[in-house]
Amino acid sequence: MKEQIIEILKEIRPEFEFDGVENFFDEGMLDSFDLMTLVASLDERFAVKIDGMDILPENFANVDAIEKLVKRSRAK
Repeated sequence: MKEQIIEILKEIRPEFEFDGVENFFDEGMLDSFDLMTLVASLDERFAVKIDGMDILPENFANVDAIEKLVKRSRAK
């Protein structure tokens, strides 16, 4: 799953290396528009529906946080 998440991130912002980064927003790698694109891509790729209440920067700060969110969304 992590490889797929990194692939999505690279589709959105190909100029960055996302693996091993602690916080994409603090590093200026993602912004709010990118976040909405990321949510739509995750919904489509993993066949999940990410709840609006879960669309918080901390849930998208790094690959591990995104993976946890997708797994939680699948469990609902």
